[in-house]
Amino acid sequence: MVRIVNYQKRTSEEGKVFFTLELQGGIEVVKSQETGRHYITARKATMSCTFDEFTCQSLIGTELPGSVRKVNCEEYEYTIKETGEIITLSHRYEYVEQETQVNAPQMSNATIEDFMSKAPTGNAFSTNGQLVH
Repeated sequence: MVRIVNYQKRTSEEGKVFFTLELQGGIEVVKSQETGRHYITARKATMSCTFDEFTCQSLIGTELPGSVRKVNCEEYEYTIKETGEIITLSHRYEYVEQETQVNAPQMSNATIEDFMSKAPTGNAFSTNGQLVH
């Protein structure tokens, strides 16, 4: 499950105002590449929407089925807000709908004798398929 945790007001290249919803996945334990120590984090992604600001605000806290996954993309530059450092990334995080699992039909271990023993009383069938009175 993912939760809507925030929204952002944005402006398109054409000057049109729209909103995005910020989605956050469940928590996960990650090992730092620098220190080797573990820490807890949550992946976040944004998704465009057609809602007005009031609706976006009212959706905060809503849960959706799915997850936030890391996907590869073309390299791009990203500025770390806290330090101003510019880094190059080749991935992004995006929302992925919950995939419905289709269970494969399971074969029964029952024999014809098992089936026949559960036949209604009155008429019964023998193991060769003949009606027995």
